[in-house]
Amino acid sequence: MAVNRLNLTVDAKQIHGFLGPNGAGKTTTIKMLVGLLTPDSGSLKILGMDAAGDKPKIRQRIGYMPELPKFPKHLTGEELLDVYGRMYGMSKEERKQKAAELLKMVGLEGRGRDKIGKYSKGMQQRIGIAQALLSDPELVILDEPSIGLDPVGMVEVRDMVKGIVRGGQTVFFSSHLLTEVQQICDHVTIINNGLTLFTGTLEDIATVAMPSRRLVLEVQKGSDSILQALKALPFATVEAKDNVYTLHLSTKDDVRADISRAVSNAGGVILKMQEEGGGLEDAFMSLVGKEA
Repeated sequence: MAVNRLNLTVDAKQIHGFLGPNGAGKTTTIKMLVGLLTPDSGSLKILGMDAAGDKPKIRQRIGYMPELPKFPKHLTGEELLDVYGRMYGMSKEERKQKAAELLKMVGLEGRGRDKIGKYSKGMQQRIGIAQALLSDPELVILDEPSIGLDPVGMVEVRDMVKGIVRGGQTVFFSSHLLTEVQQICDHVTIINNGLTLFTGTLEDIATVAMPSRRLVLEVQKGSDSILQALKALPFATVEAKDNVYTLHLSTKDDVRADISRAVSNAGGVILKMQEEGGGLEDAFMSLVGKEA
């Protein structure tokens, strides 16, 4: 079973990231949300309404971009948006005005009359985002919106998503790019094998990643006395390589002063102290690893 006892709540006007390894059930969940699949059991509500199965009234109030969207290659970008606009019951003038706005927003200004078959993968992602926003939906669901984009395109998509929420809409999107999620989301849900492993704010997830928190020290000259002094600290285990020491911390307290004193008392001079870990990537690996 792809999704089993998944419990998920997304509040209004937030950017909610949906994470999990391949085969975790992300796309299956999204297909149930947009009515392409019907759940065998449980309840599914969108915008306060029962959303299980084919619900056209709900679909009119949400925007959806599938993973790697495939649109008719013989249509131009403008024609594609016009077709979707007709489905939403928009007038000809509304369709024309909205298409021009969205093509500019997603970075396809001047390319609207090019055939989609001539679009690069990144351009197809952009037109996919445009069609998802065509009806001014209250909820925007994006499945891997950054696939195929170069670093500049990723930044542009990030800014687009932030702009959507500033306009009062809600964004729910799946991604495997953890750094992108960390830079853009308010809340995240991590799933594996169809089960919820974590749901909450990015601040909350730091408690999950806390065991992976690390401090990396670079000292002027490494010595056995410095190593022994660091090993004597009760809140860390130590790895040493030349004049660099990595301390794996078992506390979320700020222990930099304790470490500085230990190194100084051992005759050492700290050149650099940098914290690593404790973020979304460490939390993700910790949760998925435990589940596996």
